[in-house]
Amino acid sequence: MNTVNLIGRLTRDPELRSLPSGQAVCEMRIAVDNGKSREGEDRDATFIDVSSFGAQAEACAKYLAKGRQVAVEGRLVYREWQAEDDSKRSKHSVIGRVEFLSKPQGSQGNGSEPRVAEEPPAAGVGAADEEIAF
Repeated sequence: MNTVNLIGRLTRDPELRSLPSGQAVCEMRIAVDNGKSREGEDRDATFIDVSSFGAQAEACAKYLAKGRQVAVEGRLVYREWQAEDDSKRSKHSVIGRVEFLSKPQGSQGNGSEPRVAEEPPAAGVGAADEEIAF
């Protein structure tokens, strides 16, 4: 089973782009609080890259911004590629559904913002996964 559930804050504004197929993809990075150590000291945050697709990607790009708290439910993916300097690169990221948890600064909460956007592609590795260039 490959299921990931995270709550964190966006470390930068989401970036929206289109795949060659025309499908929208929104890429975000969240900081997840690691809590406290046994000694009571704060642990550093973990930074996770998150991708959403389709109508959800468009909603994330429109309504989210740096600092907003989100919940992510999805699957962990691992990618490898070769950089322009011929070094090998790799990373883990999450592809999934994003739920908006905090309101934007200055928001009156008038209900115009969606709480949960549309579902992502199926859980298996599909064409959308293969088209993401790094």
